[in-house]
Amino acid sequence: MTFARLISAWTCCLFLLLLSGCEKAPTMALLSGATMGTTWNVSLADPLSPMELGNLRKDLQDELDRINRLMSTWDPESELSRFNRIPVGQAMTLAPETLDVLRMAQRISMASHGAFDITVGPLVNLWGFGPEMRPEEIPDAGALAAAFEQVGFRKLRIDADTATREVDLYVDLSAIAKGFAVDQLAALLQKRELRNFLVEVGGELRAHGRKPDGSSWRIGIEAPDTARRRARRVLRVQDTGMATSGDYRNYFESDGKRFSHTIDPATGHPIKHRLASVTVLDPSAARADAWATALMVLGPEKGMETARKQNLAAFFIIRKENGFVEQFTAPFAHYLESSS
Repeated sequence: MTFARLISAWTCCLFLLLLSGCEKAPTMALLSGATMGTTWNVSLADPLSPMELGNLRKDLQDELDRINRLMSTWDPESELSRFNRIPVGQAMTLAPETLDVLRMAQRISMASHGAFDITVGPLVNLWGFGPEMRPEEIPDAGALAAAFEQVGFRKLRIDADTATREVDLYVDLSAIAKGFAVDQLAALLQKRELRNFLVEVGGELRAHGRKPDGSSWRIGIEAPDTARRRARRVLRVQDTGMATSGDYRNYFESDGKRFSHTIDPATGHPIKHRLASVTVLDPSAARADAWATALMVLGPEKGMETARKQNLAAFFIIRKENGFVEQFTAPFAHYLESSS
């Protein structure tokens, strides 16, 4: 069997942050660091002294480290990792932030009819896209059936201050936690009375206010091109979060067939439809993050239907025989018009 794996640490939107970053005014400050196995960046238009910037960077990193201690699946001692190890049926008291993220995830799971599912990890691992990256072959029916026994967002019970796994679930918040981290950093900046900034964690974004010259932040939507990075669309945004999910930078090929890293919880298989990427804008980067994944799973037809029903600002890039076409919801049109 011929097998090739293509995995990029870059996410779709991260390239697009650099697009806006290359236009930085001299007064723009850039703070950055590492978190959640990726990077974070804050472009700050409000003036601060070097000492203030140093203190602010430490506070931002401390906040990200705190979130990582709560929600990381890579840290065996994180709150989420410990929750994934407790006996089935045993309730565990969780931090308010973790419970908030779990509740948001469950709401989006319900609204997307299970397309978004934070318990899909066993299937992701089975296909070789999880932390272990182990199999280099197509899973057999028996392995898929066994993994399905450990999947299902309805098998996760969330109470006032506790959560319980009703079966041996593996809860993974990677499709929503980066967006949540973006929201937390934005809240920290606003608490410091900073009003003009662009926050990015692992490609998920949130823009507030304006750049030093008074113009809106410029964010691009990456073209689904594995050969080179380029922007297909450029938006001018403020006071909103943004997330993109795509299937063109993280996949493997086996016997001439392409298998996306995005797993459909309903089938246990990688998605097979023609949707190449979907971008969602929402005041909450966490919601944008989760909905981008959900719509990517649903595909171009069901995804568009759901996005319209949920009144989401969503932009779809769809494969056709002779290239790509774009579709977007009415709420998204405002952002496209503002980029002209």
